[in-house]
Amino acid sequence: MNAMQFLVGIVFDLFLMVVLLRFWLQWARADFYNPLSQFVVKATSFAVNPLRRIIPGFGGFDFSTLILAYLVGLAKMSTLMLLFYGMWDAPQAFLGGLVTLLKEAFNLVFWVLIIRAILSWVAQGYNPIGAVFEQLTEPMLRPIRKVLPPLGGLDLSILVLLIGMQFLQLLIMDVLR
Repeated sequence: MNAMQFLVGIVFDLFLMVVLLRFWLQWARADFYNPLSQFVVKATSFAVNPLRRIIPGFGGFDFSTLILAYLVGLAKMSTLMLLFYGMWDAPQAFLGGLVTLLKEAFNLVFWVLIIRAILSWVAQGYNPIGAVFEQLTEPMLRPIRKVLPPLGGLDLSILVLLIGMQFLQLLIMDVLR
């Protein structure tokens, strides 16, 4: 039972992360022609493009992608409810979809920051994934660097952001409980 729940959850979570990454790439105005950006767009366009006909973007935000992300979270919760409890509870499904969306957004930022930190240690020269991750995370890291500059060549801004995100995630989850 746990193995099946894990499998269903991971399929939805991985697709949700790709959809959220698409939203983040558009919001940060990251390089569209980067191979990672192209993968994300191609992997999600089958679901985003029909929604774009119904839901327009506004103020630089692609609401169709954001709504798709919520729908994926809602579908995950609904599927898990139906498979394992044999019933569907609408309020719990809608709130669970929102919690899933928030949780995966925090997970996505966490992993992008971790991968960026690792790539900064091992990558030599230009790396297309590193370039996109830098475009995504630099707006969040720049204000931290203004307060806490690199110490002896060691940039602690990623660590500070990770700690702040973990605190914020715990705070949000406590409020939602």
